[in-house]
Amino acid sequence: MNINDYGYNDYFAAHFAAYETSERLIPARISAVFKHVYRVVSEDGEQLAKLKTSSFRDALRVDRPSIGDFVALESHPGDTSLIHQVLPRKTIILRDDPDIGEQVVAANFDYCLLVCSANDDFNLNRIERYLTIAWNSGAQPLIIVTKSDLTDQLDHYLQQLEIAGFGVPVYPVDSIHGDGLTELQAHFAVGDTLVLLGSSGVGKSSLVNALAGEYKMKTNAIREDDAKGKHTTTHRELHLLHNGMIVIDTPGMRSLGIGQASTGLEETFHDIESLAEQCRFHDCAHTEDQPDCAVQQALTEGTLPTKHYNNWLKLKKELAYNERKNNVTQLRQEKQKWKTLSKTHKQNSKNRANR
Repeated sequence: MNINDYGYNDYFAAHFAAYETSERLIPARISAVFKHVYRVVSEDGEQLAKLKTSSFRDALRVDRPSIGDFVALESHPGDTSLIHQVLPRKTIILRDDPDIGEQVVAANFDYCLLVCSANDDFNLNRIERYLTIAWNSGAQPLIIVTKSDLTDQLDHYLQQLEIAGFGVPVYPVDSIHGDGLTELQAHFAVGDTLVLLGSSGVGKSSLVNALAGEYKMKTNAIREDDAKGKHTTTHRELHLLHNGMIVIDTPGMRSLGIGQASTGLEETFHDIESLAEQCRFHDCAHTEDQPDCAVQQALTEGTLPTKHYNNWLKLKKELAYNERKNNVTQLRQEKQKWKTLSKTHKQNSKNRANR
């Protein structure tokens, strides 16, 4: 098995050189993440691996391996291998989970495919949220509209996406019959890694199968009463397609926090951010009571959609809250760090005194 087929290139090779020691470490890529074990691919083939305890004892959740990561692997074919280090990431999607904090959804991808379906579950606010996260990841976002053959409102959906996407390519596709797939595939090259984001039932697994030209992922039908789907993908998984592309499929996430994606927010709402620069006052809050507000003027004139504006305000508030929360968390971590160091120093001093 050639690791280069899985997206390994000069960038990762340069970083892996730092981990070449007397131990037999080889580069590998995380192809699936389970509860306590990982599936990896390397020159030794596909195998299961776990973390080397001493390397990850004090690691934060976001510093542990995730789907798409390249790692320095102590390979044990026929047994469980050991992951020593995670190589620096080129791109990353972080999810802000209210229960466990930030977690890595996927890493080291070239394109972020935001998948939505042309049915009653079409949600522009959700797409703008995904766009914010995609732009912040460092990769190129694309919007994929699946089930395009099942609606007579496709033009209406595409018009909304043109406003929300602000220049992001939009591809309507029919994964079952293949319509639109040729145009989409022309966007990619051999060795490109694509990550798919979207809620349950939008057709991510069907899209993977269509891109692969073969059955790769189990698919489920959507519920007719509310046009929503069940979770088909239950864990994150990386697939090497016969055409040389690499696809990361993720479970449907109806709730996806934007974390601290300030760059992504500015990019997604570039039109509003540009208007805001024209306001009379630098600290303008862009609400109805603000004098000479260019954003409010655009709303009054109808050149700025109200839904687009309201979602911008909502995500800005979420971003501000997350930044405040992160500052508190960092302060607590710093205090705990110094508390631990102080305790260790006192214990060492006591041990020396008793000798």
